[in-house]
Amino acid sequence: MNGITGSTALWYASRATGVVSLLMLTAVVLLGVLVNRQGRLPGLPRFVVTGLHRSVSLLSVAFVAVHVGTAIADPYVSIRLAAAVIPFTSAYETFWLGLGAVSLDLIAALIVTSLARAHISRRVWRGVHWLAYAAWPVALAHSVGSSTDMQRGVLLWLAVGCTLAVAGAVTWRAARAAREVPRVKRAAVTLAQAARRPREAGLR
Repeated sequence: MNGITGSTALWYASRATGVVSLLMLTAVVLLGVLVNRQGRLPGLPRFVVTGLHRSVSLLSVAFVAVHVGTAIADPYVSIRLAAAVIPFTSAYETFWLGLGAVSLDLIAALIVTSLARAHISRRVWRGVHWLAYAAWPVALAHSVGSSTDMQRGVLLWLAVGCTLAVAGAVTWRAARAAREVPRVKRAAVTLAQAARRPREAGLR
């Protein structure tokens, strides 16, 4: 293709918003993995982290919506609306587009449960929230498998970079969790530390 024309604009828009969606979803996952139990990042107050996470999440949803809409509207291939939400029903690239539908459904479940959070139990909300993390690797597989552009060159390295970033964040969080005191033992450890301080002060 030599440039963007009326017949290729939707194709370019779908590809571009797909790449941006992957980057935004990666940022959402990184924020979710890196925050501590108090909902904070090192050096940032909680309200900043909460606002950043919400803003990036909303932007990612917006780009995903445009990506899906332009893919359906693109006359180059025939993708029905139902295939965008019902996995593995598309006649075109059934498996890879099916993964995209799975990812979209997981994101939709997260949005719905977040909006209804005041009316559902925290356990249900957390369960769906953790399940929604699966949307990222599924979306990554969809991106690489359905687009030849993501299988070589700069975009391939971009996908590799996203993968390494998330893997590094998960490794850091796991190492930190391994050093943390289990919740059931925190009270005992706190009391032991409080009892030790007067004795240490008396020895000085």
